[in-house]
Amino acid sequence: MNGKGGNNRRKPVKGRDNDTWQEVQKRGKKSGDNARYGKSRGSMYERPRWMPPVLSREPLPVPDCPYCGKPIKDIAVALNDRNSGAPVHFDCVIARIGGGEVLEKGDAITYIGGGRFGIIHFDGPQHLRVFTIKKIFEWEDKENRAEWRKSISEHYSVT
Repeated sequence: MNGKGGNNRRKPVKGRDNDTWQEVQKRGKKSGDNARYGKSRGSMYERPRWMPPVLSREPLPVPDCPYCGKPIKDIAVALNDRNSGAPVHFDCVIARIGGGEVLEKGDAITYIGGGRFGIIHFDGPQHLRVFTIKKIFEWEDKENRAEWRKSISEHYSVT
């Protein structure tokens, strides 16, 4: 043992201690940068090049909200109307739910996900992590996706 720990029977690698990083990189490259080994093919094959997706050039539609009559400028955060399925403002839905409910001190109407809203009770204004859901409103049907959402999704995702 030479006092450095480990196995001293390893053979030294010749000529690699004084090489620059570029020389090490050149030595490490094999022929065909994009070549990959396919287990099912049993040989090397060329990896396909990434092609950027072609996005739609049409502008997003700007429909009018049936509740307030104003145009929906941010259609990505719009929700379905329960009856007609037309897009409505997020804030208009909260106002519609809040109009028919009596809220106590510490209560708030909040979106809880999955097309649902709820009346949430917070114990104190400084403890927003501790809450109780008092009532849940099923606003959107998860099973039936609106037609207007399909056309909007083509602007954001092409996969």
